[in-house]
Amino acid sequence: MTKFSILIATKNRLNDLKTTLNQLAYFIQNDNIECIICDDGSSDGTSKYLRDNYPNIILIQHQKSKGLIASRNELLNLTKASYAITLDDDAHILSQNPLEIIETFFESNKKCAVIAFRIFWGKNVLQNTEHNLKPQRVKSFVGCGHVWRMAAWKDIPNYPDWFVFYGEEAFASYHLFKKKWEVHYVPNVLVHHRVDIKNRKKEKDYQFRLRRSLRSGWYLYFLFYPWELIPKRFLYTLWIQFKIKVFKGDIKAFLAIIQALSDVSINLSRLFRNSNRLSKQEFLEYSKLPATKLYWNPKDL
Repeated sequence: MTKFSILIATKNRLNDLKTTLNQLAYFIQNDNIECIICDDGSSDGTSKYLRDNYPNIILIQHQKSKGLIASRNELLNLTKASYAITLDDDAHILSQNPLEIIETFFESNKKCAVIAFRIFWGKNVLQNTEHNLKPQRVKSFVGCGHVWRMAAWKDIPNYPDWFVFYGEEAFASYHLFKKKWEVHYVPNVLVHHRVDIKNRKKEKDYQFRLRRSLRSGWYLYFLFYPWELIPKRFLYTLWIQFKIKVFKGDIKAFLAIIQALSDVSINLSRLFRNSNRLSKQEFLEYSKLPATKLYWNPKDL
């Protein structure tokens, strides 16, 4: 049985993918490591490039895009490995001996379902990778760099593909918590996510991303929060968005909020059908866990 797989979903980002595959060459060339890529309806020649240059990579090709979350579900349900590493097409592993670190941690922590990696976000080459962080249990993980114990993945529902974008990691984390599984942050595995996060607001998809981010957060309230907490949390997040964005003249943010509210309204019946609400005690215990470790910077030393 294959012990490790590397899973990547991609769409129309061939240049980023080429860099990632070059950085992951050691893993791809290892016959004992499975690599599966889902080309989610690319029109830039991604599938042809992979077939011509990486015949040992298992390729899933969607003629029409199904979305990131649906692609990740397909990848995770296809692999036969014990541990499945998920990376974005613009992210690669920097650490030495990451597989040994992962296997050792999983073997020593039988309740650990997902290992969240330390992630550096930035376009520049990272010069200093030193850190003084310790592994710890956390609420959730980041999609661009983590690894699943596949026995845990099979113990919960698939990611909600109707979220389309954002929120699937938190969705899984709530279900894992209900099943007594744990998510752990293991900083000894470092991932470089080659994204300029500060300039995302200036990019064309800013409104799209904000809409998806807001609605996924609200979806999660209705799916998992105790009923009595939902109104206050919902109104608070709405107020904050107006305070820090709309009242400062961010018209795109206003439009994104209206769209996200509409999405929640349309999906209310679906949210009620799929709810798996935490009890008050479970919610209190979950709330006490350290927050998801989204970003790491050498300045954090």
